[in-house]
Amino acid sequence: MENASKPVRPQDYPFFYEAKVSTFQNAAHLRQTSTETEKMLWERLRNRKLENLKFRRQHCIHQFIADIYCNELKLVIELDGSIHHLKDVAQYDDYRERMIKEFGLNVLRITNEEVHSDIESVLQKIKDCKTLSKKEN
Repeated sequence: MENASKPVRPQDYPFFYEAKVSTFQNAAHLRQTSTETEKMLWERLRNRKLENLKFRRQHCIHQFIADIYCNELKLVIELDGSIHHLKDVAQYDDYRERMIKEFGLNVLRITNEEVHSDIESVLQKIKDCKTLSKKEN
């Protein structure tokens, strides 16, 4: 019964991959300041609108914050604006992606331009990840 009074902490759930409290605080701020691209894609994914999959936005994964995450698919979706073409940013993205993959997660990088110009193709890429996930299991 001792555990019954222990407060539930989000960072204790396995799909947060040992994220720290400060990471949760940063994620909460990012959810309040979403980019237009994030809002566009989120509107198409939220409330299980795509393939009845549960997506989370600004989801904590260890020390990182994923733009969008689907636990069922073990999929991190990263939305990349033009800043991601800069050498330093691209190197950090590579490092971050390697670290995230060490948790057994897949990363799908999508440019802001893709979301704005052809969101249906973006949604299809995400659906294709579901197909790949089923084949792996």
